[in-house]
Amino acid sequence: MRPEDLEDQLLLAHAGRAGDLQVLGDLGEMLNAHLLQFGDVEAGTLAFLDGMFRRFGGDIRLGRWLVAATAAVRTMTLVTGHAGYSKIRLARVVRFWKSSGNETAAKPEETASSIPEVHRITLPLLVLAAVTFFAGLGRGAITDSDEAFYADSAREMVVSGDWVTPYYNYEPRFQKPVLYYWLTAAASLVLGDSEMAARLWAAMAGLGLVLVTAAAGRRWYDESTGLLAGAIVATNFGYFSIGRMALPDLPLAFCITLAIWAALVATLEQERSPRKFVVLAALALGLGFLTKGPVGLIIPVIVIVPVLMIERRSIALTPSDLLLGFVVMIAVAVPWYVVMWFRHGNEYLQGFFIGDNFDRFATDRFNDPRPWWFYFPIVAGGLLPWTPLALVWMGPLTQWVRRRRDLSTIDLRLLLWAALPLAFYSLSVGKQPRYILPVLPPLALLLASSIVERTQEWRGFDGARSRPRRATGIVVGSLLSGAFFVALGGLLYRVQPLLINVAPIFTQVAAGIIAASGLLIGLFAISSHWRTAPVVIALAAAVSLPALQYGGWSSGGDDTIRQMARLVQQQRTAHEAVGTYQVFVRNLVFYAHTRTTDIITDEQAAQFLAQAGRALMVAPADVVDRLERERGLTLVRIAELPYFNEAGVRVRTLLWPDAARDLTRVVLVANR
Repeated sequence: MRPEDLEDQLLLAHAGRAGDLQVLGDLGEMLNAHLLQFGDVEAGTLAFLDGMFRRFGGDIRLGRWLVAATAAVRTMTLVTGHAGYSKIRLARVVRFWKSSGNETAAKPEETASSIPEVHRITLPLLVLAAVTFFAGLGRGAITDSDEAFYADSAREMVVSGDWVTPYYNYEPRFQKPVLYYWLTAAASLVLGDSEMAARLWAAMAGLGLVLVTAAAGRRWYDESTGLLAGAIVATNFGYFSIGRMALPDLPLAFCITLAIWAALVATLEQERSPRKFVVLAALALGLGFLTKGPVGLIIPVIVIVPVLMIERRSIALTPSDLLLGFVVMIAVAVPWYVVMWFRHGNEYLQGFFIGDNFDRFATDRFNDPRPWWFYFPIVAGGLLPWTPLALVWMGPLTQWVRRRRDLSTIDLRLLLWAALPLAFYSLSVGKQPRYILPVLPPLALLLASSIVERTQEWRGFDGARSRPRRATGIVVGSLLSGAFFVALGGLLYRVQPLLINVAPIFTQVAAGIIAASGLLIGLFAISSHWRTAPVVIALAAAVSLPALQYGGWSSGGDDTIRQMARLVQQQRTAHEAVGTYQVFVRNLVFYAHTRTTDIITDEQAAQFLAQAGRALMVAPADVVDRLERERGLTLVRIAELPYFNEAGVRVRTLLWPDAARDLTRVVLVANR
């Protein structure tokens, strides 16, 4: 049967005319075959509609598709006698049509009525992201980790007035490009030299990721999927934790995500003005290259090229569009590198592109070597509290393995988007947990699509109170998510003795809020309102994440590092040298505003303290005791402060906290 004949028969059926009885009989046999194969009414009918769509060759418009699909359902009700066909919700048919990758072929004219639809997604997500990314952002000191590099480099950029070469600890820092330094320095001009300014653009990138993911979900699936995908991005622990650190990794993830999405829209969808998406993708590529170098180009390329090859669609771009995109990308990405080359010569180019990029990927020079599977648990942990809901994938995955289900175009596109960067990073020798951040948006979209499908597809059959077998993934996943919140609240309560900079009442209230949120999720999961459990998870995370921030690792007051920095400033009456040994190695320079010497070994410590002039050193008390005992040094102990290093937390620390073991006594000493 020719596609046009099939369409004609369906249109006749929709108009109330019988059409060719032989054709209708053929349709009935096709539908019954799908029904027997899939074992339930809806799955079989949707598979039939998918097959019918494929016979049209992908050229049918949405309006005619809806007419044809509606006619097919009505006709099959008459032919087969299955009344269940009439209960299939038209919204599910629309979702299935859009998931076939043809949403743009029938995109209706944008009207003023579409603006409120956008706001229905955007406004709730803005509120949600404001809570999870910005509430208490300035609380807690800059940690003794990589974020100190960026916070202090931005501070020194403002102080020195040199906005070309980044400096850290008053020495040139060639390890990373300049964009995050620029953004942070600009923020500090407005907000002052503060933790808030240092972390602002990481949080802004988190907000941007929420909106881009929601836009992709709305465009490729539907409004509900876009809203839920944005909520998953706003409330997962991976983005929450990195979005509250002065690091360029989340801005890089934003640039990569925006570049991939805009490039796919520009090349694969029938946009009336694809040029704006070309420019957007090029801008994102350039900014990504200016944020962390070649990886900002590599990840989008290894996603976009395979997707284009697999989908094999005609690319509706002119050479002038591509040329414009190339010019925009070069104009954004290249000038600063050229200036650095003129200023520092080949030393910079070789040190950055070879040393900081190739060596970081192919050697253990910067990061310890880790197994190939290292990122799999990292991704699972980063998606919490949503990870357990991945159980909704079990049914479709089983059907796919048994060849009873084909991946839709959009699902395959997102799967490649997540899998290819994951494979790329897994091949690297030196691995860092935060490198994998760009894979979370496509996973959020896939998860949101599956959740929305499961919560909506059965509503027309058994009523709002039903909980069919295919909803088990949502129910069990929600129960596990709730259990995670309860366990997290319990662990937070247990570590109270270690949180020396947080008032106990804050920790107790936060632990109670988090645990209560988990119980609430569980109650909804086992009730007749199980479909709303994902919404409750998002709201629970929106409450629990700030509670963790305020009651856990941030005091908003006098952290140990701030106290130690003030002591160092008070003691430096004659520009004494300052050394750090095993503690405050990276962040003391940010707070003390003075050059520090990073001491690695006991021998270096002894040499540093043996200098002719007065010298100050910050070190753990047990290290000072060892130096005095084994090196015969006589040191003046100026101050001793308790310190809890969150970066050193292990599972044992959470399960069996011991202040005597887990708290460090930090000492400021002088050699005379």
